[in-house]
Amino acid sequence: MGNSSRRAAVALGAAAAGVAVWSTLIERRLFTVRRHTLPVLPADAAPIRVLQLSDLHLAPWQTNKINWVRSLADLRPDLVVLTGDLMGHLQARHALLQALQPLLSETPAVFVHGSNDYYGPIWKNPVKYVLEPSRSSTREPDIDNVALTRGLEQLGAIDLNNSAIALTVRGTKLELLGLNDPHIRYDDADAMREALAALPSDSTGAAGDGSTGGAPAPLRIGVVHAPYQEPLGALLSEGTDLLLAGHTHGGQVRVPGVGALTSNCDLPTSQARGLSVWYDAHRAAFLNVSAGLGNSIYAPVRFCCRPEASLLTLESAQS
Repeated sequence: MGNSSRRAAVALGAAAAGVAVWSTLIERRLFTVRRHTLPVLPADAAPIRVLQLSDLHLAPWQTNKINWVRSLADLRPDLVVLTGDLMGHLQARHALLQALQPLLSETPAVFVHGSNDYYGPIWKNPVKYVLEPSRSSTREPDIDNVALTRGLEQLGAIDLNNSAIALTVRGTKLELLGLNDPHIRYDDADAMREALAALPSDSTGAAGDGSTGGAPAPLRIGVVHAPYQEPLGALLSEGTDLLLAGHTHGGQVRVPGVGALTSNCDLPTSQARGLSVWYDAHRAAFLNVSAGLGNSIYAPVRFCCRPEASLLTLESAQS
């Protein structure tokens, strides 16, 4: 091997080592808030700040993440939406509730579950992860999901799994529709529609034209963990204005100039992180896919994809 080849090999090795150190020890701890402003509210409505948290994959020893999540209460959101995969270890429930307590004790909140709120983490082949979604519910659930749900509800959060609720936030009527995790086929759109139909008649426009007499129709927000196309379509068909999801980790490893290599579902990789539009022949809605705050303890890596919370400011289109 010549000197030039040797130098190239050394440089390549140093670069690879640098990427490994950055992605495993540094970037995955650089928590950030990704902010978007969406013109979806009626005229003259007060802005609504929605904080979306997803994919914490929390382990009990992750004190930096716990403290950072607790600090998000300083943002003073008007609504908190938890889009699943909050648990990252069988013994993480107490630490998770401690992390969320400052947020949920003062702010209206809703949640849906992800697969990791039922199943503890296991090692998975990373090549298979990139090539196809790891879609399975064949294992026996080993996380106490009932206790997790009860704990979140005791903090004041509302269970939105296969359900719907009406809220008024800063004077604006909201309807929130949620599905349990499609990644493990726990979603039930019919149950969600039944819950939506059972909402008070003064909440839902009965005329079918988006109106409630002289008042604006409620803003509809659809919530799901894994943004598979079919459940996104089910939420969109109910007239949602905004869709919130997680699951993808933004690809977790993104190639500069290329982006995410996988969304771990059938969502196009171009929409695996951030704000985009989801539409069909009849309707369209904003779609925010959070890259999330964590990763499996068996895949402790993030590259060009910082862990994030999303702060969405909803405002009047006239603004």
